[in-house]
Parts: sequence; structure tokens; C-alpha cells
Amino acid sequence: MSTLARARCRAKAHPLAMDAVLAAAVLVCMVAGSFVEPRHRDSVSWVLRTPDLLSLLLMTLGAAALVFRRRAPMEVLALTGTLSVIESLTGDPRTPVAMSAVIALYTVASTTDRPTTWRVGLLTMTVLTGTAMAAGPLPWYAQENLGIFAWTGIGATAGDAVRSRRAVVQAIRERAERAERTREEEARRRVAEERLRIARDLHDVVAHHIALVNVQAGVAAHVMDKRPDQAKEALGHVREASRSALNELRATVGLLRQSGDPEAPTEPAPGLDRLDELTGTFRSAGLHVEVARADQGTTLPAAVDLAAYRIIQEALTNVQKHAGPHAKAEVSVVRVGPNIEITVLDDGSGENETQDGGGHGLLGMRERVSALRGTLTTGPRYGGGFRVHAILPLKNRTPTGEDPA
Repeated sequence: MSTLARARCRAKAHPLAMDAVLAAAVLVCMVAGSFVEPRHRDSVSWVLRTPDLLSLLLMTLGAAALVFRRRAPMEVLALTGTLSVIESLTGDPRTPVAMSAVIALYTVASTTDRPTTWRVGLLTMTVLTGTAMAAGPLPWYAQENLGIFAWTGIGATAGDAVRSRRAVVQAIRERAERAERTREEEARRRVAEERLRIARDLHDVVAHHIALVNVQAGVAAHVMDKRPDQAKEALGHVREASRSALNELRATVGLLRQSGDPEAPTEPAPGLDRLDELTGTFRSAGLHVEVARADQGTTLPAAVDLAAYRIIQEALTNVQKHAGPHAKAEVSVVRVGPNIEITVLDDGSGENETQDGGGHGLLGMRERVSALRGTLTTGPRYGGGFRVHAILPLKNRTPTGEDPA
């Protein structure tokens, strides 16, 4: 974090202290300016003078009022404007009390809308400049009078510009947050629709044939002893129905496979016993991966074992895709009481490290963990990088009371 960013954070955390510092700085500037008087004859020169006690009191009150400029901007502007009018009527020579009114006008313009800024700015400009020109000890065309006109206009304009920029930044931030929420909602909606479609297809494919198998199997069991020929025929129908169901099921599942998937995988589902093989593939691709395990002797349920493997696989894939060419990853698997904790850390500096590349990787991990009644935490790390932390219970029950394995 840069020095300017840290200063902004402190200013937001302690606004009253920052306003007190500003008030002190304004008081110093006003007091310093009150000891110098310009002389305009053949050439411009500066002479030292001593301000009177009333002028010093007005400057002190004007600066003190600025401490509360955020809490009551209109009241502070009214007070500093009144002090400036009093100084214009009584000060001879005049001291720069109007500086506090300019700061107060800037605060009002930066915290209200544009119509209010126009009305208040014009009123302040008219009152201060008109009083100085009409009732002040200097001629109406004096530079000090024109300076009051110019500085009040600059204060109102600068405050309005800051307010406009703040509104634009806030609108951009809200638009980005809305787009992020919309993207996540769209991803969840698509996943839900895909699940519903798959469920309908599997129901249409399997339900009829399983019902037929059940009926024919019942017939075969009923006539097995008395009518073996009819039982044999029923078993033939069972065989044909099961073959049709398998063919249609294979065709439906085939639509879900990627182009590079094997035609009919026969190996068991992967688990943490293949973690070394998994990390080896990433190391061969150039990713530096370190593994630490403290789960020796723990037998994981099949669903937990598969979920832990897939979480590590997806997390390392995101590191390789988004964390930068020189990123390092750390994988830890720890048994903590009745839970197994999976943590994947990286020190990447990629700009899109928190992204999924347009897919549903993080959403898929969250759904796996939620199905096991676990918890998943993901997010950027302090100082750079990304963290994925999953807690999976070893003894878990689904809402229906069935084992998720």
C-alpha cells in the first residue's frame, strides 16, 4: 500500500482529527498573511505590520469552526461568512479571515447537490464581495476585493468537481458489484437448469426400463417353479430392457463428457491417495508445488476423498492459469478432530487471480463442500496471492439422512 493510500485510510478512519489538522494549517496561513501588507506604488513591495486583537480573534474563531465542517457544513459556512463580513467592516488593514469561509464553502459544495452549490455559492460570493466593496475601508476595485470574489468561486467550483468525481467513482463501483452479482446469479441459474435437464433425461431414460425390469423379474420369480419356459421368456425381456436402458444411459452421459474424456472409464474415482500424482502433473507443467500432510492413518469416506481431490485439483488449476508464471503453491491436508481441512495457498500476482477464467470452478468447489455439509472459504491473501480453505466433515449426513458416499 502506498503512502498516499495509507494517508487516505487514516483520514477516513479519523475525520475529526484530520479536520483539526486542516484548521490548524488554515490558522497558520491566515496569521502569517495578516503580518504582511502589500504596497502598490511604483512597484509592488511587502511591509510587515501587526494585526489587531479583533482580527486575531476572528481568525481563531474561523479556523476553530472548520474542525466541525463535516458534521455541520452549512452552519460552519454561515459562521465563517459572518466572521468574514465583520472583518471586512472593521479590519483596517484587512486580514485574510475569508480563507476559512472559502474552505467552508468548498465543504458545502463537496457534500451537497449542484443546485444547492449554485445557490449557496452565489449567495456567499455576493455577500462577501459586496460587503467588502461597499462597506470596506479599501476602494471597491481593490485587488483584495476581487480576490474574495475569485477565491469563493474557486472554492465552490472545486467542491462541486470533487463531489462529481466521487459520484462517478461510486457509480462505477456499484456497477461493478452489480455485474459481479449478476454473473454469479447467472452461473448458479445455468448450473440449476443443467441439473434439471440432466435429471429429466435420466428419468426419461431409466424410469420406463427399470419399471419393466421390475415387472418382468416379478413374473419370473412367480412362475419359476411351475412354468420355467415362461420364466425364461420373462428373463429375456429383463435382459433386453436392461440392455436398452444401458445403451440410452450411455448415450445421455456421453453428451456430458468432454471431447478428450475416455469412452468408458473403468478406474475408481480419484482420491487423496493420488495426490502425489496430481501435484506431479502440475510440477511437470512448470508450477512449483509444495505438499504438507498431517492425515496419516485417516480413512476418508468415498465422497469426502473425491471432494478433497477435486478441490485441490481445481485450486491448483486456477493457480496455474491466473497466478502468474512465477507463482508458488502450497497444499496442506490436515486432520483436525472430526474434520479434514484442505488448504491451497499461492503467492501469485496476476491481475485476474481471483477469476475463474469464465468457468464455474469456485462455484463447483462450493457446491461439493455444501453437499458434504462442510465450509469453504476463498479470497485474496494479504500481501498478494489467493487462498482456498475447505473443511470437510468425516462423518456426514445429507438432509435426507443418507450417506453422501
